[in-house]
Amino acid sequence: MKHSFKSATRRHSLVSTNKVKAAYVGILLFGLVSLLGDVIYEGARGIASPYLEYLGASAFLVGLTFGLGDFLGYALRLVSGYLADTTRAYWAFFLAGYALLISIPLLGVAKALPIAVLLILVERFAKALRSPARDTLLSVVSSEVGAGKAFGLHELMDQVGAVVGPAIVSAVLFSTGEYSLAFLALLFPYLLLVAATLTTYAKLKSVSPAKGEKRSAKGRKLPLSFKLYCAAVMLNTMGLVPIALMLYEASYVLAAWLIPLAYLAAQLVDAVSALFAGYAYDKVGRAVLLVPFALSIVPSVLAVVGGLEHLVAAILTFGVVYGMQESVYRAAVSDLTPVEVRGTSYGIFNSICGLGFLASGAVFGYFIEVGATSVAIAYAIAMEVAALSLLLKSLPKS
Repeated sequence: MKHSFKSATRRHSLVSTNKVKAAYVGILLFGLVSLLGDVIYEGARGIASPYLEYLGASAFLVGLTFGLGDFLGYALRLVSGYLADTTRAYWAFFLAGYALLISIPLLGVAKALPIAVLLILVERFAKALRSPARDTLLSVVSSEVGAGKAFGLHELMDQVGAVVGPAIVSAVLFSTGEYSLAFLALLFPYLLLVAATLTTYAKLKSVSPAKGEKRSAKGRKLPLSFKLYCAAVMLNTMGLVPIALMLYEASYVLAAWLIPLAYLAAQLVDAVSALFAGYAYDKVGRAVLLVPFALSIVPSVLAVVGGLEHLVAAILTFGVVYGMQESVYRAAVSDLTPVEVRGTSYGIFNSICGLGFLASGAVFGYFIEVGATSVAIAYAIAMEVAALSLLLKSLPKS
C-alpha cells in the first residue's frame, strides 16, 4: 500500500511538472509571435508619420489617420472578441490577425497617399482582430503557472520586439535615407512571424476554452466585479497622459535624434515593469493593481508641468505604468470572467481602454495647447482618485 501510494504521488508530481513545462512552452511560443509582430508594427510606427508627410499628407490627415487607427484598433476588439467566443474560431482570428501584418512591408511599395493610409488602418484592424483571441488562448494555456506570470512574461517578450523594430528601421534609414527600403526591411521579420504563428498553431492547436465543454457564450452574464473593474480602467486611462504628447513636448527641448531614444527607454522600462508586476500579481492578487492606478498620477502631472527633467521622469514613469497595463491589467480579466465568454470580455476591456486613450489624448492635448496646467493636474488627480475608488469596490472583500 505504501509503495502504491508513493508511486501514485510520484506520478502525480511528474504529471504536474510536465503540465507546468508545457504551459511555459506555450507562453514562450505566444511571446515569440508577439515579439516578431512588434518588430514589424512598432518598427513602422516610428517612421509612418513622416512617410505620410513625404507622400503629401497634411498634419491634420496624419493625426486623423493615427487617431482613427488607434481607436478602431481597440474598439473593434469588442466585435472580434464576441465573434471568437460565439464561433470558437480562436485560432482563425489569431492566424488571420498576424497574417495581415503584411500591410507594413507593403508600405514600402505604396507610392500613393490613399493606399498608404489604408495599409496603416489595415494594420490596426489586424491588431483588433487577433488580440482578444490571442489573450484568451494565452490565458488558457497558462492556467498551470498563473495569469500574472504569463502576461508579464508575454509583455516582456513583446517589448523586446518593440525595441528591436525601431532600431532596425532607424539603421536602414541612417544608411540609405529611403523610407521604402526601411519598410521593406521588415519583410524578413514578417516571414519569421509567419513561421512562428504556424509553429505555435501546430503545437498548441488543441488548446481551446471550448474543448470538451458544452456551453455557450450566449446568455452568460459578466460579473459585477468585472464591470466595476472596466469602469475603473476607463477612468484610469482617461487620466493618464499619452506618451505621444510627452514626445511631442520633448521635441521642443531635445535634439530630434534623441526622441526615439526616449521612446526606447520607455519601452525598456515597460518590459521590466511587466515582468515584475506579473510575478507580484500571482503572489498578491488583484490588489497589486492599486500600484499602477496610484502611480498613473505622476506622469500626467510631470508632463503638463514641462521642463526636461520633468519630461524624462514622466516618460520613464509612464513606462512603468504601461508595462503593468499590458500585463496585470489583462491578467485581471482572466480572473474576473468565465472562460467561455473571455474573448468577449477581452473585447469589452480593450474597447474601454481605447475610449480612455482617445479621451486622454484629446483632453490633455487641449490642456497642453492652451497652457491650462493647473486644470490638467486637477483633472488627472480627479480621474485617478475616482478610478481607485471603483477599483477598490471591484476587489474581493477580505
